[in-house]
Amino acid sequence: MENKYKFSPYSNQNNEDSNDSLKAETDITIIKNDTLNIDDSTEEIMQSIDGYSSTNEQTNVHTNAFDVATYILYKLGRISTMKLQKLVYYSQAWSLVWDEQPLFQEEIRAWANGPVVSELFFQLKGLFQVVENNLLLGNFRKLNDTQIETIDAVLDHYGDKSAQWLIELAHSEDPWKNARIGLSESERSSRIIELDKIADYYSSL
Repeated sequence: MENKYKFSPYSNQNNEDSNDSLKAETDITIIKNDTLNIDDSTEEIMQSIDGYSSTNEQTNVHTNAFDVATYILYKLGRISTMKLQKLVYYSQAWSLVWDEQPLFQEEIRAWANGPVVSELFFQLKGLFQVVENNLLLGNFRKLNDTQIETIDAVLDHYGDKSAQWLIELAHSEDPWKNARIGLSESERSSRIIELDKIADYYSSL
């Protein structure tokens, strides 16, 4: 673990509002969540929706983008939906690099405002800022220790950045740019950012 959680320097060098760079090697903090009161009946709802098939190898439980999002909201509290989307994206990206497996199987779309999980967008549609209780789906107790460590490292590195900063960063990186070749920056698109492209790019940094 000593050399696992390392980030490359941010590639968005032109952002005037960027905060001081966080340390590249992150101190990992595991959050105990056995005191939370999360309705396990949401599992029945999730099983009725296509696409929830990212297997947690330690617990043999399926995890999804909503599980990741609820953990992020638990850690950070109220944030904008746009910032949540970008933190979910970077959690997926670095999980592919560090853990060599996805956190979730929902597809990531190359929307105009950056990478987006559309299922999460439609769950939170109409809300500018969100807290954990706004998500009807998601139970982060399904996440194993490795997954939590990965998300914690991402939050330590990106969590104090603004939504706009994260959007501009994603816009400067190849996975989003290459998925939108031939489109204007503001043009709507449902193109998928493939996981192998994400893994290849971030592992090369």
